[in-house]
Amino acid sequence: MILDFDPGDKVCNPENKEWGIGQVQSIIKDKVTVNFENVGKKVININFVKLKKINEKN
Repeated sequence: MILDFDPGDKVCNPENKEWGIGQVQSIIKDKVTVNFENVGKKVININFVKLKKINEKN
């Protein structure tokens, strides 16, 4: 599986929008560690949770 995330990318979890915007901290295999503004650090298994990358180039 190829991930479209890099450390430093901004993401959100569409199923838990109340978590706010998160910043990718690290990626190890299928686990992405994200520091969310409202809930802190979460380790996300991308096989079960689909993160959405936030495009800041507007």
